[in-house]
Amino acid sequence: MTARAVNPGARVLVVGGGYSGERFARAAAARGAQVWLTRRQDNPDAAADRTDQALHWLRFDSAAEAIPALPEQLSHVLITLPPDTNGTDAALEHLLEPLRHQPLRWLGYLSTTGVYGDSQGAWVDEHSPTQPTLPRSQARLQCEQRWLGSGLPVQSFRLPAIYGPGRCPFEQLRSGQARLVHKPGQVFCRIHVDDIVGALLHATDQPEGRQPSLINVCDDAPCPSSETLGYAAHLLGCKLPEVRKFEAIAPQMSPMAMSFWADNRRVSNRLLCRELGYRLRYPSYREGFAASLREEQERSAQQP
Repeated sequence: MTARAVNPGARVLVVGGGYSGERFARAAAARGAQVWLTRRQDNPDAAADRTDQALHWLRFDSAAEAIPALPEQLSHVLITLPPDTNGTDAALEHLLEPLRHQPLRWLGYLSTTGVYGDSQGAWVDEHSPTQPTLPRSQARLQCEQRWLGSGLPVQSFRLPAIYGPGRCPFEQLRSGQARLVHKPGQVFCRIHVDDIVGALLHATDQPEGRQPSLINVCDDAPCPSSETLGYAAHLLGCKLPEVRKFEAIAPQMSPMAMSFWADNRRVSNRLLCRELGYRLRYPSYREGFAASLREEQERSAQQP
């Protein structure tokens, strides 16, 4: 462990205690760190979480001007919040100045591989030009650049589609709502939530001189969505829906669904895995889907 590492002496704030943020927070707490997380508002699901003494919840709702007083002596901060519909980063607007007065050793920002735009299926890496085509990716790039230029010890982690327990196509297949779409040459990149957590912790463990400002976090297996849906159906032992050509169903898609198909790229994880030495827990969706299904089944079995 180095002075940067999330360790028993660390005091960690996660701004945005959602799917990835809470997973990271629990991993940091398991190392013995003191951890605070923010949520926008109280909800029934949060009540059970707040009985966990390892995590301390703060309300951060910029729309309601509920800005928390930050804990003192923070050593690590993770920002998971995306920009809002206006492109505004609430954490930048309300927390950047207070964070300047903290003795931070590390600030992680969760960005998106969407900043690379459409490479028509070609490989991109951290040195590739950023040419985002979607408004939300353009906003994310602007926020990323502001964090990197803040003077704080920032690392930005560019993420593709995130999956894991509760975020795989199993329920859509069971309910008959899954769509098997074929678009020639189209591939997608993805990452299991636990490899996001693992990559973040690995980054905090790195010594000085091995903290690149930009890191792609993705698995080894860019592939068509039809391939991942087929494997999910195999794990469940169910039939696939009828294959549909993208051109035939595109007119029926929502703008959000269409944006999912707008960019086509393969994202390299060479920096993370070869140069920084991170070993993926789930090198492809095959291992990740199987582990996610097991975790979902275990949770279901534990419910009364």
